[in-house]
Amino acid sequence: MVRRRISYFEFEDISMKAMVIYDSYFGNTEKVARSIGKALGSGEDAQTLKVGDVKPQQLNGIELLIVGSPTRAFRASPAINSFLKKIPAGGLRGVKVAGFDTRIALEDIKVRLLLFLVKVFGYAAEPISKKLQKKGGEVAALPEGFIVKDTEGPLKDGELERAAAWAKKIAEGMK
Repeated sequence: MVRRRISYFEFEDISMKAMVIYDSYFGNTEKVARSIGKALGSGEDAQTLKVGDVKPQQLNGIELLIVGSPTRAFRASPAINSFLKKIPAGGLRGVKVAGFDTRIALEDIKVRLLLFLVKVFGYAAEPISKKLQKKGGEVAALPEGFIVKDTEGPLKDGELERAAAWAKKIAEGMK
């Protein structure tokens, strides 16, 4: 539910149909996605779905699509990439979009070669966001990364709260 100002003193609640689609290997990206979804609303207002559970017709009528993946080999998971490829050209016209990932922070990477490769090839959030835009989506927020302590996690302290704050900022921008 989003509140829209209708006069200086009055607000009205408006429904925003949002969908958060994610893939997760160790549960960290799922936790972030659920935190984002919960911050956006509940029930029909905001759905949080694992990528394998999404049917193409579920994208009809949404106003906001947020897609997230763990960063694996410097990119999104194969399931997320396949999902993004299946969205028809122009299929996200009029939809606000954002991408996120879970990742290890640069300062936590101890192997120099891996650090160099991450600096060259990056993380999954930016390519996700670019693919959403290529399908006609309008940027709702810059790509965001949420930090895990190690390959399998757990998430660093405060990351779920940061994810919720990111989602609320996106919702505020859609008023």
